Amino acid sequence: MRTFVSAVATVLGVLLAAVAVPAIWLDRNLVQEDGFVELAAPLGKNPEFQQQLATAAVGTIDTSAVPGFLEDLVQPVLEDAATSLAGLPGYPAAWEETLRKSHRLSFPQAPADPGATGSVSSLTLDVAPLVALGVEEISRATRLPLDPPGETLINVGQPEQREWTERLATYAPMGYMLAAGSGIAFLLALVAARRRWTVLMAAGLGGLALAGLWALGAQIGSARALATDTGNEVANLFRNEFVAAATADFTRWTVAAAIAGGVLVVLGTVAGIASRRRPGATR
Repeated sequence: MRTFVSAVATVLGVLLAAVAVPAIWLDRNLVQEDGFVELAAPLGKNPEFQQQLATAAVGTIDTSAVPGFLEDLVQPVLEDAATSLAGLPGYPAAWEETLRKSHRLSFPQAPADPGATGSVSSLTLDVAPLVALGVEEISRATRLPLDPPGETLINVGQPEQREWTERLATYAPMGYMLAAGSGIAFLLALVAARRRWTVLMAAGLGGLALAGLWALGAQIGSARALATDTGNEVANLFRNEFVAAATADFTRWTVAAAIAGGVLVVLGTVAGIASRRRPGATR
């Protein structure tokens, strides 16, 4: 009976861990605002993305209030702003605020900014902070009063993906409870086992198998995400860079799981050899 309970608890622990780890990663890196910003912030340093994003942001600036005879003056300033936007001192802060505003639009548990309008997809960039930075630079250069918009959206995905963000916000935080349940199951397996080294071995092998499955799942998920065309060059570039960053970050988790699994296998092997050398030992 003890062996049966230990086996069932071990299998349950592995199954719970299989869901808990990806759920926790999703919660920390997508659902939570700070995690999303930390993961996506380096994308703003990509020169190609910087240029396309700056061009798109400056291209949305409304110059209708500028008198017609000044258009020839404003146009070169707009082009210069698109080129130099990423080099302005305020760019890092504007990019971070862009990510935060975008996250609040995409995930329902975070309150939307006042005045936010329109439907959004799973990842929608609100580049209003970058536009405001461009407007400030243009106003400084031309001495013309220009009002920055409160919201400037660039969709990164399809509208039906919105429901996936709602599901993530609801279910991803449950990963912590599943992880606790997995730990309790493994503890029960150790307590009930007649040969505890077998639990270590099984847990280690399970960890190695899960690491492989997670890596495969990450590859499949990345391929599916990259196969979705947003119809926007800036959005496509953001998607490509973000998927690459997310895959690389999750890979570190799978490697850590594989290392932990390998350590458990070694410990189980050593404990098993040691138990066989002790006369009358049952554990």
